[in-house]
Amino acid sequence: MNRLLVICDSSDAAADIGSRLAGRFDMQFTGSGDVHEIAACDNLVVDIDLFDGRKVSAFAEWLRRRPAGGKVIFVVERGVRHQAVQAMAVGATDLISRPVDGDVLLEMIVGITECRADGSSADTIARSDSVHAGIYALDDAFQAACAGAPVDLQSIDAAGRIITSGMKVDGLAQWIDAVRSYHSQTYQHCLLVTGIAVTFGQRLGFRDGDQHKLAFAGLLHDIGKARIPLAILEKPEPLTPDEVSIMRQHPLLGLKVLARVPGLSAPMLDMVLHHHEYLDGSGYPHGLQSHEISDLVRIMTIADVFGALIERRAYKPPLSREAAYEVLKDMGPRLDRDLVREFRRLVDEPSVSN
Repeated sequence: MNRLLVICDSSDAAADIGSRLAGRFDMQFTGSGDVHEIAACDNLVVDIDLFDGRKVSAFAEWLRRRPAGGKVIFVVERGVRHQAVQAMAVGATDLISRPVDGDVLLEMIVGITECRADGSSADTIARSDSVHAGIYALDDAFQAACAGAPVDLQSIDAAGRIITSGMKVDGLAQWIDAVRSYHSQTYQHCLLVTGIAVTFGQRLGFRDGDQHKLAFAGLLHDIGKARIPLAILEKPEPLTPDEVSIMRQHPLLGLKVLARVPGLSAPMLDMVLHHHEYLDGSGYPHGLQSHEISDLVRIMTIADVFGALIERRAYKPPLSREAAYEVLKDMGPRLDRDLVREFRRLVDEPSVSN
């Protein structure tokens, strides 16, 4: 039987998790203060006080020594943004909300989708938690950008890992359905672009590291919009020409936000700054030509255009995937034709929703 280490500082929480997974695993229970006496295993479920800084710091140090490739599932309060961000910064691979659902937890650990009495499935609810992880990380990043504070790259990195892993299991259709239910146009768009870019990278055979670059850049590509007036950003009707001019400043504003953050690679900044550039030089903010635009930027541009076309907005319904793809084709020399041709495979998959 597979070993599962459950780390809880509350005996009631430990008993609850134990009862929900009874007979499924060889479970070992410990408190966060005692973890240094034991070795981390492949699968961990963690329910600790994420607001205790010293405890969390010590736990994070121990967690770095765990085996690579396992699951670290943190239990958090639904809607408490700081808990989710802290859990991801510590090293969470997945988040699950209280009260813990045994079917969802089992799905996260071993990938078994079980039908529930209410007709929903564990993978649907688990996916919702992955979307929440992205939302929490975006909210944290946008608030920091608005306040002129450095963006926490750890939370973005952790959310990107969770999303990349989830896309391999759930696919793009389910991601689109879950993301479209979110009300913020900006967050909805960032999450759609992230899922599209990651899934496209997977279909192109990208290594995990490059998939993760796409996820990271997808979450941050519109961070400059944190500096755009909310009346323009969330306007429920089409923008005026003057408002479009202001909106087009967001790539440069994004560069300013992220230039203050140490450790961010040049390819990442390139995707944030140039995701609106077109191969024929008609894009912005620098009017780059084809030879000046990297492959990762070309992929991010396609994902950005496709995401904008299929997202829900107050003043227009989303395009179907087929109609959105026709727009990509009609853009001709502005986009990389070879990549657009490959993108067709993603659109044609029957599991991708409209």
